[in-house]
Amino acid sequence: MVALVSRRGRTMQRYNSGCRLVAGCIPYRFRKTDKPSLGDIDQAIEVMVVSSQKGRELMFPKGGWELDESMQAAASREAFEEAGVRGRFEGKLGKWPSKEQDKIHHMFAMRVTEVLPQWPEMNARERKWVSVGEAREVCKHAWMREALDKLHELLSTPSGQDNCSAQHALTTLTENSILSCTSKLAGFNDSFIYQRNKAGK
Repeated sequence: MVALVSRRGRTMQRYNSGCRLVAGCIPYRFRKTDKPSLGDIDQAIEVMVVSSQKGRELMFPKGGWELDESMQAAASREAFEEAGVRGRFEGKLGKWPSKEQDKIHHMFAMRVTEVLPQWPEMNARERKWVSVGEAREVCKHAWMREALDKLHELLSTPSGQDNCSAQHALTTLTENSILSCTSKLAGFNDSFIYQRNKAGK
């Protein structure tokens, strides 16, 4: 059973030269299209944003990096607590100071593999899949838009495009496999009903 409780308090919070250290990620997934736009990553993916607990401002999941966890573990925990997603990290996007210079944000790219129906902060936040263009419009912090640019750069590399092709192939294979199994099962049921009716005559 998954614990649906977020960590609270800052007794374990990490600081560096008075700045609070924050870890987060940009959760993304490839769109389900017949032909993924490998030449335009912005059209090939969607990213997830979450609402702030203090208002309707939209942002990427992030939070304090604590002493008993690695930076990636903190980013993964925040993605689970705030957005209800799990996934695989594809690389670090960079680090950015806050406008007030009191926090340093370490951000990762997370390819989402699971979207949970329930998560710790589901009653306090909304989550939403948006296009990269929409994310640039709704994220008011400049550093978040810069992190999006870094995600674009990461996925535009040859290895990133290979991931896009592989993901599309896997999605297509899985969907085709499900359709094939469903078709075979339907055929089996029809045959079984026919044989049973024939035997009953």
